[in-house]
Amino acid sequence: MKKKPLVLDACCGGRMFWYDKENPDALFMDCRKIDKGYFPNGWNPNWCVDPDIVSDFRNMPFPDKLFKMVVYDPPHLHSGSEKSVMNKKYGLLNKETWELDLVAGFKECWRVLDDYGVLIFKWNDANIKTSYLIKLLPHKPLFGNFTGKGGNTIWMSFIKNN
Repeated sequence: MKKKPLVLDACCGGRMFWYDKENPDALFMDCRKIDKGYFPNGWNPNWCVDPDIVSDFRNMPFPDKLFKMVVYDPPHLHSGSEKSVMNKKYGLLNKETWELDLVAGFKECWRVLDDYGVLIFKWNDANIKTSYLIKLLPHKPLFGNFTGKGGNTIWMSFIKNN
């Protein structure tokens, strides 16, 4: 493992929003590994999922309070074909357990977050509305901002203030 990381990206996927995809202050985790060239017809040939650690966001292999910041960008959809490009690229939630899974993931992110640390939660409410998701969470965001072409993606910020 690299030096003690400050930031955990708990569902790193293709690290698409990272400016430095090899940032030494970050530890990249995902439940899957996908090699370059996965998509047919040369579409997005350099895209891959290459986490530092392969692990499930609902059960992380880290001690409590290890990270100063945690980025939580879980899959946003619970419907559609598992073979679709969208679901292959971003992951797919379980139709029956998605609520429990998202809350369990949030609790794990909170557990590994140090006191006064910051949790960034990225969500797209095209399938599951943000207002519904927030009601499920054990903590409320400080603030958030909708972005994207359709304004469906929100970045929410939480602080662990015990």
